[in-house]
Order: sequence, then C-alpha cells, then structure tokens
Amino acid sequence: MQDIERRAELYRQLIESVGEDVSRDGLANTPMRAAKALDYLTHGYRQTLEEVVNGAIFESRNDEMVIIKDIEMYSLCEHHLLPFIGKCHVAYLPTGHVIGLSKIARIVDMYARRLQIQETLTSQIAEAVEQITQPRGVGVIIEAQHLCMMMRGVEKQNSVMKTSMMLGAFRRDHRTRTEFLRLVS
Repeated sequence: MQDIERRAELYRQLIESVGEDVSRDGLANTPMRAAKALDYLTHGYRQTLEEVVNGAIFESRNDEMVIIKDIEMYSLCEHHLLPFIGKCHVAYLPTGHVIGLSKIARIVDMYARRLQIQETLTSQIAEAVEQITQPRGVGVIIEAQHLCMMMRGVEKQNSVMKTSMMLGAFRRDHRTRTEFLRLVS
C-alpha cells in the first residue's frame, strides 16, 4: 500500500502543477484513483510467464496452424504514458502439444500491461509463445491506435500502426506466412 500512497502523492503534485485545486470536489479523490489505475494498468510487471500459463500445456496430435485472432489489448506508450489500443493476432504451429486457449490472451495482457512500445510488445508475445509451446513457428500481428499520435503532436485520428513478428516456419516459409496473413485479414 505504501507504493500506492506514494504514487497518489505524486499525482496530487502533478495535478497542482497544472494549476488545479486538488481539494475541489471533482478532484478530491483523483490522486488515489489515478494511483490505483496506474497500478492496475501496469500489473504485468508483477506477473511471470510461468504464473500466467499455469501449466496449461496439453498433448495434441495437431500439427496444423492454431490462430487466436482479434485479442483486444491496450497498453501505455512508454514515451508519453498515453494508451494505445488495438487487437493482437497470434498463431503457432504445434509440435506435440498445445497451450490452453485463454493463456494466449493472458500472455498478451501480461506484456501489454507494462510501459511499452508496440514493436517490443509484438516481439515479447512471439518469443513467449515460442518459449512455452516449442512450436515449428510463431506469428504475431498487432494493429493499434496510439493516443499519443491522436491527441497530441500530429493529431491523426485514423492512423493505425501494424507490427508483426514471424519466427521459425512463419519467417522461413512464405506459404505459412501467407496462410497466416490471409486468415487474419
């Protein structure tokens, strides 16, 4: 709780520094609410891959592509501390075992709930899926809108950033990559 109280005090100082009266009705509890919100939005730092997966690896004879598409995700841009929001598509080619379906979404959330840039988030997810499942290949695509680009700076409302990471067969075999791209488009 000490960290929450410390962050609340810092938020109080920040609000006052923009010329607001932190004691007024609408702002009286904002420093603590903001501190708790930041704690929640960055809880990925307090998780490990092993905890998130929790042993949910199952034997399977399937060796065809497994795709989890349109996983909603949001993160905080490490440059401006503003959100970026979008969706993530994850695919892998199993080799004797598969991961529990919800665990892929939990892996996405664990890394997204950290201060991030989208490029790093994409590679972290791909490398985690590779580490846990030991597949023939992994493909990850993230499509997101960045509030740091929409609310400030160039203020482009309809811009979407797309990043991808292809490992193993997804990198080496253009047919595998093409199948993945076709199935998520």
